[in-house]
Amino acid sequence: MSEHEACIGASSEWFTPLSVFAGLKLEFDLDPAHPGWGNPHCCVPAQRIFTTQDDGLQQPWRGLVWLNPPFGGRRGQVPWLRKFFAHGNGIALVAARTSADWFHEIVVPNAELLLFPNGKTKFIRPDGTIGKEPGTGVVLIGVGEVACNALLSSGLGCCCTIVDPRRGQLSLERGRAA
Repeated sequence: MSEHEACIGASSEWFTPLSVFAGLKLEFDLDPAHPGWGNPHCCVPAQRIFTTQDDGLQQPWRGLVWLNPPFGGRRGQVPWLRKFFAHGNGIALVAARTSADWFHEIVVPNAELLLFPNGKTKFIRPDGTIGKEPGTGVVLIGVGEVACNALLSSGLGCCCTIVDPRRGQLSLERGRAA
C-alpha cells in the first residue's frame, strides 16, 4: 500500500509536484480542491481556487480546471470526477486504478485523453518534503481541446485514448470511437 494511501481518510494533503505543471505549460482558471494559498509547497498555477471551506463540489466551475481530488476515503474521487466530466474542460489527476469499477463507470465513457506518466509520481507533503514512491501510478485525464493538447505535448508520459466497444466502431480518421 502506498504511503499516501496507508490510512484511508487520514489525509488528502498530497500536492502535485512542480514537474507536472512545468510539462503542461498551462495556467488553469480554477483548482476546485486546493489546500489554500497559505501553503508555499502547493504550486498549482490557478487563477482561482476553492478550498475545503468553500466546498468545491458545491461551487460553479468555470474555465480550464485542474483537479487533484482528495484521495482520502474509498471512492472519494467519484463525485469529483462526475463534476469534472460534467464541466468538460480540464485535467484531472487520479490514481490509475484501471480495474476499479469507478474507472470503467466514469472515466472510460468520458475521458478524451489519458496520460500515464513515466514512473510513479512522488507527491509533495504539506511540509515540502517529497513523499515515498507510491504503491500505484496515477493518470492525468484530459477533457477539452486545450487540456488534451497540453497533455499530448507535455512529454510527461504515454498518451492514449479509450476505445469503448459500447460507443461503436473506431473511427481511424479521428482516432476515437464513432
